[in-house]
Amino acid sequence: MSRTNWFTDARFGMFIHFGLYSIPGRGEWVRSTERMSIEDYQPFFDEFNPTNYDPKAWAKAAKAAGMKYMVLTAKHHDGFCLYDSALTDYKSTNTPFKRDLVAEYVDAVRSEGLKVGLYFSLLDWYHPHFYKYNDKFHPMRKNPAYKDEAVDFDTYLDFMHGQIEEICKNYGKLDILWFDFSYDEMSGEKWRATELMKMVRSYQPDVLIDNRLEGSGWTRGSMYEDVPKSYAGDFASPEHFIPEKGLTKHNGEPIPWELCTTINNNWSYVPTDRLIKRPELIIHKLVECVSKGGNMLLNVGPNPLGEIPKESLEILEQIGKWMDKNSPSIYGCTNAELAKPDWGRYTKKGSTIYAHVFEESIGALALTGISPESIKSIRFLHDKKEVRLAKDSFAALMYKDIRFVSLGDHPNLTYQLPDPINTVLEIHTT
Repeated sequence: MSRTNWFTDARFGMFIHFGLYSIPGRGEWVRSTERMSIEDYQPFFDEFNPTNYDPKAWAKAAKAAGMKYMVLTAKHHDGFCLYDSALTDYKSTNTPFKRDLVAEYVDAVRSEGLKVGLYFSLLDWYHPHFYKYNDKFHPMRKNPAYKDEAVDFDTYLDFMHGQIEEICKNYGKLDILWFDFSYDEMSGEKWRATELMKMVRSYQPDVLIDNRLEGSGWTRGSMYEDVPKSYAGDFASPEHFIPEKGLTKHNGEPIPWELCTTINNNWSYVPTDRLIKRPELIIHKLVECVSKGGNMLLNVGPNPLGEIPKESLEILEQIGKWMDKNSPSIYGCTNAELAKPDWGRYTKKGSTIYAHVFEESIGALALTGISPESIKSIRFLHDKKEVRLAKDSFAALMYKDIRFVSLGDHPNLTYQLPDPINTVLEIHTT
């Protein structure tokens, strides 16, 4: 059995960005964007104390939204660890909070029956032997004080590999290990990727790994080649965009993939970011991902107290209401290999095609692309009510090679959809 089977069945997960950067509330890259020194950043370590941290509440919110897995930032680019690493003092157990957030998180996620994922940055802006002056992103880039600094990058790599080994050894079975990210020459064997992958697999043979040991959210890597490298990963991770036709290798073989995106425009807590995505947009984009053979990993950014913002929870709740009635059209579904209809999208599971109707039609709805002879029955997914063929509609009389259905009492009139966000038709075919 392929280790990606559960992943391509789950289709929907929660990403969580949480750390010291949540306190200033200006983004998880704040140290880099504002060129902050370690001393400048230290006050956030000294006051880190998310007293309302409740990973059980996070997991319950994810499950209620219809999500099947979660991924938490165990360590981001700033080098701060949410777990009790023996290799650094820069960790949550040395803050006023004094707790291992990862240990509590993995227990909470498992208790809700969800798959457990951890994010780990390959970058570390705290470690003395990570490149600074000539690095593309380090907060001290082009700072004259670091121009002639001697850096032993192998010392850093020994440290990084050791921290990843801790994660693999100390927190039970992991389902996803989400590395982030490679750029320019900082890619592949620059991270001693073959060695790293061998070590990870020795502890976690079934863990899914993304493609960012040699790529990023906007690059490809050898995963797309017919014979990928040993560290190519198990799934691709496009960031903030949905591929036009899904993702495949050069030979056409489908690649498991996952859109990672945010509820607003930031990964971490930014209270001034009010550009929050509407629930219907998120639902439509989730359907689009599935219709192209992909997943959606939707991010929330808890506030400094450890709480998922109320606005995010409200959106998750509304998504969950739709998923409660329509999740069979998401879980285990994939590309129906039919052209996109004008009114929405198709997903498919076995011989069942799901028509996701985003907008009303004028008159009967055309089930374009589906062979008329293959249709056995059509039902609304949310209540199993029969959807009748509109054989006598004006459209059907003109286009006899297309099946039309009536969503109301008269095939030539327009009726309000039962669900204005996305009404799903369950089409059983031969």
